[in-house]
Amino acid sequence: MAKPGIHPSYNPIRVMCACGHSFETRSTHKGDIHVEICSNCHPFFTGKQKLIDTAGRVERFRRKYAKSDAGKEAAATAAKDVVK
Repeated sequence: MAKPGIHPSYNPIRVMCACGHSFETRSTHKGDIHVEICSNCHPFFTGKQKLIDTAGRVERFRRKYAKSDAGKEAAATAAKDVVK
């Protein structure tokens, strides 16, 4: 059991974003919280964020691990043939 009288109060508060979206949550913070960006308007969460491929890094990553995955599949197939 927690000691009485030493913990801050955990009350409902309102979080308001610059885009106009607001929601209610609980916090030990006193008063409303104003934020510049929220999950309603952030590009990552809305799907509007674009992946910027600088110097072909994404393609190079895919080629590198495609070779690795192909080797693992071949080894797994060979292991299945030995078991049969």
